[in-house]
Amino acid sequence: MAKLAIVWVVLGTAASASADGPQPTRFERTGLEMAVPVRLLFYAPDEATANRAAETAFSRFRQLNAIMSDYDAQSELRKLGDLSGDGQFHPVGEDLWRVLAASREFSRQSDGAFDVTVGPVVRLWRRARRQHELPKPVQLAAARRAVGWELIELDEKRRAVRLAAPGMRLDLGGIAKGYAVDEALKAMAAVGVDRALIDAGGDIGLGAAPPDKPGWRIGVIRLEANGPPQHYVVLAHRAIATSGDTWQSVEINGKRYSHLVDPRTGVGLTDHSNVTVIASDATTADALASAVSVLGPEKGLALVDRTPGAAALVLRAPRGKLETYESKRWKVMVARRNEGNGQNERDEGGNRDSPRCVESLTPDPSPESGRGEEGHDSPKED
Repeated sequence: MAKLAIVWVVLGTAASASADGPQPTRFERTGLEMAVPVRLLFYAPDEATANRAAETAFSRFRQLNAIMSDYDAQSELRKLGDLSGDGQFHPVGEDLWRVLAASREFSRQSDGAFDVTVGPVVRLWRRARRQHELPKPVQLAAARRAVGWELIELDEKRRAVRLAAPGMRLDLGGIAKGYAVDEALKAMAAVGVDRALIDAGGDIGLGAAPPDKPGWRIGVIRLEANGPPQHYVVLAHRAIATSGDTWQSVEINGKRYSHLVDPRTGVGLTDHSNVTVIASDATTADALASAVSVLGPEKGLALVDRTPGAAALVLRAPRGKLETYESKRWKVMVARRNEGNGQNERDEGGNRDSPRCVESLTPDPSPESGRGEEGHDSPKED
């Protein structure tokens, strides 16, 4: 399921020498992976180590994209989908196995609100947004016959998968980028760089904190992205993801439809919302943000509260009036704006498709920091 992420990243000033000797230097590297902007912010002892860590991280993204892309006909995911309905179990690689096993568990926990089999329906809604017309009922009915998380059958002993219905098309847009962020962080740590932040289209994974800081300070933008953040969190060894429809929706016959689709009904969401989730890893944050968007505040936050270490903020305006909902652990995660020191502000730029980074703990960035829809829903498709 495609996601919209709207977060601002706020960093401490670059490290300097201390009584214990030189601190590591702050580096930044950017690239385009999985069809979204990817930004690495990290600390390394020297340029050579920084370059090695960045290339290792980007290489892991590329490796996973080749496995999990739903656009590349040669990806392992697409080849598995081509075999749907043949009645056979097919061995898959370790990465795809992990993501499918996790996806099935998130589906079970969310009663199907998270469902990677939603691909056939998502394709119809992509066309609907481009053509400004609702999918035809007969088309939706046909697509929904190939949707249902229980149609993914797993054989753990053989690490094999059977897709039980013909015409299935898996869409890992609600979990693959989170998994890639987690894996890229591990790859960087393996070469000695663990003080790192990775932002892949708004799915943000955080390693150890910057030198002399308690964590990475991140601001969560308002529903309409029309002002500075109201909420800040300071995190390390955690992840944060936002799912919503601020930049991706369509109005048809006077009704607003999100790019987010409810797998259980096959219909685009209509309540206009953003869901921000903090979790122990980016895979979980990514999947939960998608699930809560579909479930709504009451059932969605109950799911978050049942997930160890997770917290969430839901902003929605179903009738044009802002409503705010918080999970039980959200307030303890929030860092107030006046906790910063207000020194050395430096705006490093940013736009709709990249986070705003300010070298300060008390930022006043411009409101143009919203992020676009993730790459899984970016390419044109007929």
